[in-house]
Amino acid sequence: MTLYYGLVFGLLVLEVVTFLVLIIPLPFAWRRSMFKFLATNPLVAKAQYALKIMFIFVAVLFVDAVQRMWKVTTDGETMRDQAGMRDSRTESSFHAKKFYAQRNTYLTGFTLFLSLILSRTYSLITELITTQEELVAAKGGSSSASSVSKGGASSSEAEKLKVQLDNLKKQTAQQQTEYNRLADELAAAKGQSQSSRSD
Repeated sequence: MTLYYGLVFGLLVLEVVTFLVLIIPLPFAWRRSMFKFLATNPLVAKAQYALKIMFIFVAVLFVDAVQRMWKVTTDGETMRDQAGMRDSRTESSFHAKKFYAQRNTYLTGFTLFLSLILSRTYSLITELITTQEELVAAKGGSSSASSVSKGGASSSEAEKLKVQLDNLKKQTAQQQTEYNRLADELAAAKGQSQSSRSD
């Protein structure tokens, strides 16, 4: 493996470790402090900038690896057409070239693909953290408002509320008795009209 493909492999291993660290279930406070550190540290910002430049080079290597794999594949097809030029050394050399071309293509392709997954996972986790912070703030605001309403109510307000509740109970009882009286009158009127019809 050449030096630059060795660096690409190291970058791939770094991405896998970073992805595993991102998806490890951590308590909310730890995760929030970790992402706050990542967002505010200037060294991390410089490292992200350097990684973006490295991914440009990895993309160039990916295009080169795809072209080489395509060339090796077409060379293999022409070799099959010329069946008279076969020996074990050329076949093993061809298979080695094909293996290295495929390895380099997959290595650079997976590195680029995992970088996209990492960026999306990072943005999703930061959105989740901000949503959780908003939820905690909303719960804290509602609980403080309810504690103020519970603790801030004076005894005179409680007495007023009790008087209003008693008044409502009396009005409900009066309406119920009036409803019962009207229902009895209606039933009596219907009973008389039915008896007069039967006569």
